[in-house]
Amino acid sequence: MGKEFRAKVFKSGNSLALRLPKELGMVEGATMVLREERAGFLVEPEDAPKRGIDVSGFAGKAPWLKPLPPEAREFDERPSTILARSPAASGE
Repeated sequence: MGKEFRAKVFKSGNSLALRLPKELGMVEGATMVLREERAGFLVEPEDAPKRGIDVSGFAGKAPWLKPLPPEAREFDERPSTILARSPAASGE
């Protein structure tokens, strides 16, 4: 088991709050998920939303790049190395 910390519930406005010890390493503004379980509550950090990449500023950064023509996107068929290793291909 890990370290044990004690925290006290207190009134904050019309709500109850739980003050968490600094030693837990949480950051201000972090969102936590509380899940009710038989023996009490499970508290864990909410999954952070996936950050996307804003590509709006990329337009015009490389004007020399041109899209590939359809004929340049075709490739010759290669033999499958996975199929070559299978027992059916070797006749076993």
